[in-house]
Amino acid sequence: MVQKLPNPPPGFDQLSVQERLEYLESLWDHIAAKPESVPVPDWHLQLIEERLDQNRTHPQGGRTWDEFRDELRARLRQRKPCR
Repeated sequence: MVQKLPNPPPGFDQLSVQERLEYLESLWDHIAAKPESVPVPDWHLQLIEERLDQNRTHPQGGRTWDEFRDELRARLRQRKPCR
């Protein structure tokens, strides 16, 4: 049986925000190192199939990566900077 760990782990709340983010990034990198071990929920697979079907039916309905990237950059420029 897997031991239940405290959430958040001891000492986490004493870390700075930057240290917390680095901890989470490190944790995710550790998990993502073995993508085959990360379960994919059925609803994710269903959503992917639905979107692929939509694209097959309406191939002109999407945006190119360049269009999406430019829109995202414009939206990010409008945001207030974090401090």
